Amino acid sequence: MSDIPQRGVARSAQLARLPLGVAGRATVGLGKRLTGSSAADVQAEMAQRTAEQLFAVLGQLKGGAMKFGQALSVFEAAMPEESAAPYRAALTKLQEAAPPMAPSVMHRVLDEQFGTSWRSRFTEFSDQPAAAASIGQVHRAVWADGRQVAVKIQYPGAGPALMADFNQLSRFAKLFGRLSPGLDVKPLLAELRARVIEELDYALEADAQRRFAAAYEADPDIIVPRVVASAPKVLVSEWLGGTPLSKIIADGSQQQRDVAGGKLALLHFSAPERVRLLHADPHPGNFRLLEDGRLGVLDFGAVARLPNGTPEPLGRITRLVLEGDVDAVIDAMQGENFIRKGIQIDAAKVMDYLRPILEPLAEPEFRFTREWMREQAQRIADPRNEAARVGRMLNLPPEYLLLHRVTLGSIGVLCQLGATAPYRQIAEEWQPGFKG
Repeated sequence: MSDIPQRGVARSAQLARLPLGVAGRATVGLGKRLTGSSAADVQAEMAQRTAEQLFAVLGQLKGGAMKFGQALSVFEAAMPEESAAPYRAALTKLQEAAPPMAPSVMHRVLDEQFGTSWRSRFTEFSDQPAAAASIGQVHRAVWADGRQVAVKIQYPGAGPALMADFNQLSRFAKLFGRLSPGLDVKPLLAELRARVIEELDYALEADAQRRFAAAYEADPDIIVPRVVASAPKVLVSEWLGGTPLSKIIADGSQQQRDVAGGKLALLHFSAPERVRLLHADPHPGNFRLLEDGRLGVLDFGAVARLPNGTPEPLGRITRLVLEGDVDAVIDAMQGENFIRKGIQIDAAKVMDYLRPILEPLAEPEFRFTREWMREQAQRIADPRNEAARVGRMLNLPPEYLLLHRVTLGSIGVLCQLGATAPYRQIAEEWQPGFKG
């Protein structure tokens, strides 16, 4: 008898406690203010405790809740500094670790996927997981031919658990939305949920990984581990070492930050042209910096399929904004439905809205910082600002939603790194329409 329903009830109960916990902390905070504690001290303590509870729960939930937490984690750089500090450590924990499943459960999955003689495929196999994530966990092993491999094993019942988590999380969108100014959580949840079916199929992921590995084979800047074997719920790949970007964000040198940031930008711009796919899960746990300076890329469960590469209008509109061609910008945005028919909008204000966001592409190099991202987030999120009013009049067509989310996520990681990168040069080489 499956224990999925019981686990689902427990998961729902954990999530349901979150708003109550926040309300309770607010009541305690009011009491402390009445007894003499400063508003700033109370707010800081509430932020700390909210972060601890919120991400403790997300970290315990292996499905949609953890995936959502990882997606939010790349936007940590946009949070006000007084709020960001208590969240930062908790967010980082989501990027590299999660509670493991029992060995007996993991063995049962391998029996089902590779047959009961699956151990004959390996000369060594560690029951201790090397990493864990939202849908599965990774074990280190040695393949029969002597290759070091990573064995990614899906959690039993991951599909129903993911759906249950997303249903619960959608109820608390406002609570989670407090983490990042300007981030509309409901569309993010909807988009993540829409991709779950693909991510649950490791055979589909293996196909995407093979395509990436072939496109970047012998590349001097980017490496993708080759697929050794696959089944619907197990994926075996060559082992990839290196330093996780989460560690470089925490204590890496500036040189490491710049190298990693430049290679991450290169992956983002080049993959749609080289692979006709975009890696769509840009959180630091999915990337490694190797000793030779190459960027190692993991986890291809979430990809954007771009059979024609990156849409040319994006590059063209970006170039026109930077050139200051107001009329051409408005015409192009109307043609792509970024400005809906019948909407009357001040062209100069549209340019004022877009130009600061595109600052990384205005100069040969750009230093990505948390301060810059916070400034942009606050500028477009504060309803008192003109930029926020203009932003509400613009439209994001559905076909651009995933690309937009991934671009923001990638920039968020660059800002966490504090990297200086030749962003414009990379865009000129790979972004259709940008160079003209």
